[in-house]
Amino acid sequence: MLKPWLGCTLAAALAASGARAEAPTPAVIAPLAVRSLLLDVTAVPGGGLVAVGERGHILTSADGNTWSQAPAPVRSGLTAVRFADPKHGWAVGHDEVILATSDGGASWRLAHFAPERQQPLLAVSFADASHGLAIGAFATIYATDDGGANWTAREFAPRALKLALPKGATKPGANPSAEAMREDEGITQPHLNAIAAGGDGALYLAAEAGHLYRSADGGRGWDELPSPYEGSFFGLLPLEGTHLLVFGLRGHLYRSDDSGHSWRQLESHTKALLAGGTRLADGTIVIVGLAGTVLVSRDGGQSFALRQQADRKGFDAVAPAGAGVAIVGEAGVRFLPRAALEAGG
Repeated sequence: MLKPWLGCTLAAALAASGARAEAPTPAVIAPLAVRSLLLDVTAVPGGGLVAVGERGHILTSADGNTWSQAPAPVRSGLTAVRFADPKHGWAVGHDEVILATSDGGASWRLAHFAPERQQPLLAVSFADASHGLAIGAFATIYATDDGGANWTAREFAPRALKLALPKGATKPGANPSAEAMREDEGITQPHLNAIAAGGDGALYLAAEAGHLYRSADGGRGWDELPSPYEGSFFGLLPLEGTHLLVFGLRGHLYRSDDSGHSWRQLESHTKALLAGGTRLADGTIVIVGLAGTVLVSRDGGQSFALRQQADRKGFDAVAPAGAGVAIVGEAGVRFLPRAALEAGG
């Protein structure tokens, strides 16, 4: 399952794909791009932010308050953006597009484009300026080891994780076997919704239908983790060491303290879909979602307080921005100062 507005944009893309020429069309510089649907935002190492969204919109900011649109070589919807260092970044989206920048987001070039495949890439992660992965719908994974000049499709064939447990015991909160669940649901190629590197050096994937995965070899092989929930996960947030958070449909939020081998549910105080999260320099954790949901933790992700925004506009991603956070979603960019995080919206 895709996020509600991402599913709508995917349906529109599929309907239009038969009539669209294969050559990409550059994005239009739009005065109101800052108020358009935006699906991701990231802090650039060394300073600044970059946000991406519908119609190929790419926005840059030095402080999270003032934004300007950067030219993009495609008009495809962009779903995710990440930087490996202050200069090198990548954005992915519909039409299996992958864009690259080597000047901190001021300009972008086309690295991969396959509209004939009629599916989106949904997340991207780079270990350094050379080695990265792009993931997406129907278990799609592309890998590069030359900074994105070339991308190679990788087969996604996760292994069942064998846990060392006493005879007859099961991990608390774990579902029945992943294979059995797949057979029941008819899901053999789950949408891969989020990817992030953990503090333990592993890579983690959050996917639809409760699937969670871990790789200890940079994404070449994957182990399926026991999952506490059968609904889709849309975000994951690694913390220090072996600690991480995952979240998704209906306000479901879980914490693991052992690299995803076991989970416990946290109170989110909402039934809204949770979509994105970030950790600030002082350890404060912020998770955002639909219906104006902003969750804040001041104890390292052990508990969260709800800072509901009054207009209930849907949020998709959040990143540190100066003395606050930048949040993006259905109404574009919003800056929330620290006071709003501490006292509510």
